[in-house]
Amino acid sequence: MSASLVQTYRAFAHNNAWANHRLLAACAALSQSEFEAHRTGFFPSLQRTLNHIYVIDHFYIDALEGGWLGPRAWANEVPYPSLAGLKPAQAAMDKRLLAICDALTPELLDGIVRINRDTSVQTERRDRLLMHLFQHQIHHRGQAHAMLSATSVAPPQLDEFFAAGEAPLRAAEFAELGWTEATVWKA
Repeated sequence: MSASLVQTYRAFAHNNAWANHRLLAACAALSQSEFEAHRTGFFPSLQRTLNHIYVIDHFYIDALEGGWLGPRAWANEVPYPSLAGLKPAQAAMDKRLLAICDALTPELLDGIVRINRDTSVQTERRDRLLMHLFQHQIHHRGQAHAMLSATSVAPPQLDEFFAAGEAPLRAAEFAELGWTEATVWKA
């Protein structure tokens, strides 16, 4: 696997953290009752959808770090009932994923991850597991984005990671996250 592919995974991890930051910042403008309100989606509220993202991140990131948490990750399906707790917890989880991707080498990317499924051990290539995790995030953020569009809060743009028109806003948000484009691209 090439070094440029490793950099692609690093960029995915940064995009993931940035999209979570944007979405959770927008949701912070909601009242607690709006955050908990029943909505159409796989999970019936923004609260449950965004907590699901966190819970599954916890499950897979622990495995990527060599941990053995397994299904205990979802023992509490809503570990953070309010945005005040969820936003920093998700940011911390995103930093863990960034650290995993920053440490990648072509050999590690090809390596195997063992995942505790309680009654069995799943083995998965690290590159495939990371792609699954990113896709899971995108899938459920899209659902949360649609739910947010049914509120008084405008859903944020989530699909223009490095589009030129986003440069000033991106720079400000990257500064909030402690990054620059050079951080993302290792320039």
